Amino acid sequence: MFEQYSYLKSDIANLPDSKVFGKVKAIQGMLVEIGGVQSFLSVGDRCTLVGRLGERVACEVVGFRNDRALALPFGALDGIGLGSAAEVGESNSVVHPSGSWLGRVVNAFGEPLDGKGSLLPGDKPYPVKRTAPPAHARGRVEGKIDLGIKSLNAFITCCRGQRMGIFSASGVGKSILMSMLARYSKADVIVIGLVGERGREVKEFLEQDLGEEGLARSVLVVATSDESPLMRRQAAYMTMTVAEYFRDEGRDVLCLMDSVTRFAMAQREIGLSAGEPPASKGYTPTVFAELPKLLERAGPGTGEGTITAMFSVLVEGDDHNEPISDAVRGIVDGHIVLDRAIAQRNRYPAINILRSVSRTMPDCNSDAQNALIDRARSLMVTYEDMAELIRLGAYRSGSDVAVDEAIQYHDALEDFLSQAKRDAFTLDECYEQLGAILGLPAS
Repeated sequence: MFEQYSYLKSDIANLPDSKVFGKVKAIQGMLVEIGGVQSFLSVGDRCTLVGRLGERVACEVVGFRNDRALALPFGALDGIGLGSAAEVGESNSVVHPSGSWLGRVVNAFGEPLDGKGSLLPGDKPYPVKRTAPPAHARGRVEGKIDLGIKSLNAFITCCRGQRMGIFSASGVGKSILMSMLARYSKADVIVIGLVGERGREVKEFLEQDLGEEGLARSVLVVATSDESPLMRRQAAYMTMTVAEYFRDEGRDVLCLMDSVTRFAMAQREIGLSAGEPPASKGYTPTVFAELPKLLERAGPGTGEGTITAMFSVLVEGDDHNEPISDAVRGIVDGHIVLDRAIAQRNRYPAINILRSVSRTMPDCNSDAQNALIDRARSLMVTYEDMAELIRLGAYRSGSDVAVDEAIQYHDALEDFLSQAKRDAFTLDECYEQLGAILGLPAS
């Protein structure tokens, strides 16, 4: 009770003594220039525009030019014109997550979208833009997490607190893979951020992919593609904030964000509107400054809880070396590559095992498990090197013992890597099945 009173007292103490107003001086596209209040504002502060008919539009300050504050709106500018009042708002937005948010769908401001009534606020305020814990104070990434997917559990084993990138072009099964992770992983809480998602897919994801059982232990943060770039960027921040709350409660959280690319695109729109110079493929410098700030928030905390994060990256034109892919790959603790050629062979999940890597392997495995995985990878590499000749019929059986052996095991390994959407497998089952295929001990 005393702690709740302290937080309430702090919130009351932070209420402003007076209100400060400026005026809209110019509007260009979605960029609003506000005069008269530049000395009261800084980058990242909020203000509210008041239209002629009383419309209120929340904005965020993204820069300054010629003694005017440059702001971008979170919504449409209908009703806002020259001379409209601009009320200076809070300098650091906060939310109050609580355990009652489980099973709910919220927007980028933490407001309910599911029609189930208002959300009960928690006691402690959490800044939406929060810095990661100090490096020396964080826990170690350790202890396997069961993801329920054979190819990931066996070949790309993840630990609690690990951050992974899922790199995929469009239409290769990324959303289905994310839904399988949400349904079958053994994490305590699932926090899912749909950033810039297609509006029609939100309900499909809830009802078909996630289901009631998955939703019961999940929180969804949604910003659809038709919302402003500020809302899409804010959704990514809100996703991490909610995940941090449950981590600080001592829980193991699986954070799924789809996608980091749309977060980067939103930040690019914001930067270009503020006058930043375009750099690589039109992405502005702040994009590459904001990416590590967002991704580093995942991982172990200073207590018992962890955030294991899966960040999807939508590679443009099947180019896995485009700027955002390169930037994310250099920050996360491993990457999962979805391959269109594998999807065209109708093997799902279409994970390219040979191009994917987990940086916690092989340290998290036993010697027997490492020997099992090394053997399977060796067979797959050998087959892949000769795949073109084998398909053309140019390889003659008996020419190479290693290739003959790889051909012998190929179909069985492909069957192992294939998994139906409604199937789930534990870590032990994955090693046992692989061991049975190769005739090696699983532990």
